Amino acid sequence: MLTDRQLFILQAIIDNYIQSAEPIGSRSISKSDGMSYSPATIRNEMADLEELGFLEKPHSSSGRIPSEKGYRHYVDHLLLPHRLSKKEIQNVRSLFAEKILEAEQVVKQSATILSDLTSYASIVLGPEVFESKLKHVQIIPLNAQAAVAILVTDTGYVENHTVTLPESLNSSDLEKIANILNDRLEGVPLYKLQEKIYKEVAGLLKQHINSFHDAFRFTEETLQKSKQEKVFYGGKTNLLSQPEFKDIEKVKMIFEILEQDHAVHELLKPEQDGLVIRIGQENNYEAFEDCSIISATYSFDGKPVGTIGIVGPTRMEYPRVIGLIQHLSKGLSDALTNLYTSGN
Repeated sequence: MLTDRQLFILQAIIDNYIQSAEPIGSRSISKSDGMSYSPATIRNEMADLEELGFLEKPHSSSGRIPSEKGYRHYVDHLLLPHRLSKKEIQNVRSLFAEKILEAEQVVKQSATILSDLTSYASIVLGPEVFESKLKHVQIIPLNAQAAVAILVTDTGYVENHTVTLPESLNSSDLEKIANILNDRLEGVPLYKLQEKIYKEVAGLLKQHINSFHDAFRFTEETLQKSKQEKVFYGGKTNLLSQPEFKDIEKVKMIFEILEQDHAVHELLKPEQDGLVIRIGQENNYEAFEDCSIISATYSFDGKPVGTIGIVGPTRMEYPRVIGLIQHLSKGLSDALTNLYTSGN
């Protein structure tokens, strides 16, 4: 168990590192507000905190930075409540003050305003991602080059989109593909459709359609659009302004994951209602080992229907981001409830 002095010094180091992004030395931390310990005392305590795994030393001659263990202890035990500024509260209120016509509209705007306020990347999983399952697929040929795919979910959502039609597929093939999809994918959540194409559909396409490769690509395109529209992003490029992400290869890996809806769902999957904070390797993706993700569920009529989250470096402004996410998730829940109960 850490002593009160160690806790105080650890908190000061993390607060300073979050602001500076530079390794912290004992002399600089001794000048922090409220710090009454000498540089020598702080230096000894920093050595003990490093030995206990709460701090790391990037280079032998440098100061210390928080480890994942240090951040976790900070988040679980040392965070102080953050009071949002009047401007931040006004910005959030302005989002919900507008007349809202569709759930997607307010969800998209929530992603944008959250990234603007935090300067990190935001991700919002729309209600359809969690709630909707595929009920029926219909494929109607338009001409020799295109067909329209009609997807109906169990919540009554209907989506139409045009799909490029390969020359090798005829109307009989389209009917077989639709039958296979309805037989194998009815009741599957939208965010799992891509995964199920490989596991449940590919073998049947190969068995019943002569032009298997064209049929497989056509099937992917038929089902692709519905899931892509239900994950909303804000400020992805904000990550590029963080010093932790100057390595282009590292950023490329992160962006590649963010392009995969299934992976994004795994990143934001709520293990519990309310606030969830995942730090570094807790995110289960190597690309995100230098990232923290803070997320919170939002609800409709008291039932969780989606998740709003922020992706940033482990050196994140935890108190402020947590305050903003909690405020925004409540506003989003109220807005959705008002939208569907008022009949707007």
